[in-house]
Amino acid sequence: QVQLVESGGGLVQAGGSLRLSCVPSGSMHALNAMAWYRQAPGMARELIASISSGGSLYYLDSVKGRFTISRDNAKNTVYLQMNSLQPEDTGVYYCNADVSQTYDDPGTMFWGQGAQVTVSS
Repeated sequence: QVQLVESGGGLVQAGGSLRLSCVPSGSMHALNAMAWYRQAPGMARELIASISSGGSLYYLDSVKGRFTISRDNAKNTVYLQMNSLQPEDTGVYYCNADVSQTYDDPGTMFWGQGAQVTVSS
């Protein structure tokens, strides 16, 4: 089974920075789109940023100019660089990857275990 292992979460003060990493493992024919979602306490999970296999980018308006998603295809790793963090950025961040496990697989989504990000005032 494909697994997505996240790292890089933690506690920071407002204005600080963190970088999240997501490393897929397991049997994969191809990695398609990858994304980061956030779930704040008591709220629904929402899409924060995504990057396609071709490099097309999406950012939630509230993180534009502060967050950067990037992808290292050689390492099969996606990153989320988070700068100028604010308390409203607090939540559990989940990596998501669309994976083709075989040559004829159109793609199946997998989720990371979640990384807690807490931003203090």
